[in-house]
Amino acid sequence: MNRMLIFGEKHLRYCIENYIEHYHQERAHQSLDNKIIAPPQQGSGKIECHERLGGLLEFYRRAA
Repeated sequence: MNRMLIFGEKHLRYCIENYIEHYHQERAHQSLDNKIIAPPQQGSGKIECHERLGGLLEFYRRAA
């Protein structure tokens, strides 16, 4: 998040909420054998790339 310009409290809260959601639901953790803390439901389709915060945070998941 050090690459972002924050334009007020509302924008800061938005950025922090997105980062926390990414941290808990989309980011693999080495201390958990590269597993996700709270993984979402996995589909059975092809793998798609998703972005948060304008592409600063990227993650991949299977389509529904």
